[in-house]
Amino acid sequence: MSSSPSPTARVGRLAVLAVGLCWLAVLFDGLDMFIYGSVLPHMLEQKALGLTPDQAGDLGSYATFGMLVGALTAGTVADRIGRKKLMVACVALFSLASGLCATAGSVGVFGLGRTLAGIGLGGLLPTAISMVSDYAPRGRGALTIGMLMTAHHAGGILSAYVALWVVEPLGWRAAFWFCVLPLLFVPVLVRFLPESLSFLVAKGRSEEAGELARRYEVALPAAPAASAADNRAAAGRFNSLAGLFRGGEWSQTLLYWPASFGGLLLVYGVATWLPTLMRGEGYNLGSALTFVVLFNLGGIVGMLVAGRASDRFGAPRISAIWFALTAAGVFLLSVHMPLALTFGVVFLTGVFLNSAQTMIYATVSIRSRPENRATAVGWTSGMGRFGAVFGPWLGGQLLVANKGDWGFAAFALAGLSSMVFIGIAALRGSKRTTGSDSEPKLVGAH
Repeated sequence: MSSSPSPTARVGRLAVLAVGLCWLAVLFDGLDMFIYGSVLPHMLEQKALGLTPDQAGDLGSYATFGMLVGALTAGTVADRIGRKKLMVACVALFSLASGLCATAGSVGVFGLGRTLAGIGLGGLLPTAISMVSDYAPRGRGALTIGMLMTAHHAGGILSAYVALWVVEPLGWRAAFWFCVLPLLFVPVLVRFLPESLSFLVAKGRSEEAGELARRYEVALPAAPAASAADNRAAAGRFNSLAGLFRGGEWSQTLLYWPASFGGLLLVYGVATWLPTLMRGEGYNLGSALTFVVLFNLGGIVGMLVAGRASDRFGAPRISAIWFALTAAGVFLLSVHMPLALTFGVVFLTGVFLNSAQTMIYATVSIRSRPENRATAVGWTSGMGRFGAVFGPWLGGQLLVANKGDWGFAAFALAGLSSMVFIGIAALRGSKRTTGSDSEPKLVGAH
């Protein structure tokens, strides 16, 4: 082995492959997630499918309800059948569901398509996060996750341009047909995406893990202790979930969940209604979609900045500060300002909002055991999906009542609540010892 590449080079080769393919999958996830908000002003103006503002809010909630189901089930399923199989299934599901939306002849069928798409979208993100966490360089876990999540916002930017270039000449259905194209990416994932080495080792599939390790010339991760394996076998399929409440983990888990609720209420409320609310303020469709682009550009910048800062100062601490800044930015959007200043506030709000929520996931992922990581991230994301369901519905109800400005205040309060919960988690986490058996290789600088 003396002639083989250095450990850093070996890890880098496999990491680039895994993270790169996951990045593309999450790009398509972001496209499918944001496309509804991007085409919604056009659908409401044209009264597509007889759509009304309150129905539009309900449809946004259908998708996020599907994401709730997907997130709650996908983590446990991924820890049982593998990250790769589940990622392939999720991409196929939300791509096919977009085809159902494109052919829908009624609000009910369209809602079914968005719900099914949501299941795939909700299952993909926690699975991809747990996958890249396995291959992240030590001490760079939050940054790697932040880099992955830039794809989600790149997909949001793409959705705005799809709406600009496709919807006006071809209609809203063409935008959803465009979202079927990621189905072509499924064979690429099947062929090239490596399975998680830590998953294979944890499941006792040592021969398969060894073959993958030899192919990419990487070292196998340490196998779980025999006692831990015995406990998992005895506990059955709910053991991964029960592990989130063992020992002192229960208090952290119960802080992460409401923090995620407020964060996703804010993220999906703003993602669904930002173009419509801004158009209601007098901006044309092109200007309203510019806010989507700026919001997601801010998200990309924020992921990289927050990831680096979190690796240095701790993800929960950065998340709390970011939520405070997000609340201030969202509240400012309710104040009439010059257009250039409004553009700047939208960009900065995107910087802080999107990465604040992601750093909750980073905290959970980095502090979780490899064999339990997808379940921990999935349930944190899943419990937050209740907020994601509530956010679009709330925006629709406020719009119907002609109280759109109140939506910004409500979203700002959600950001403040998340700041409180993740802030308490940061304070409690600082009191925990970092030398326990479960954390040295995962926590890094945290």
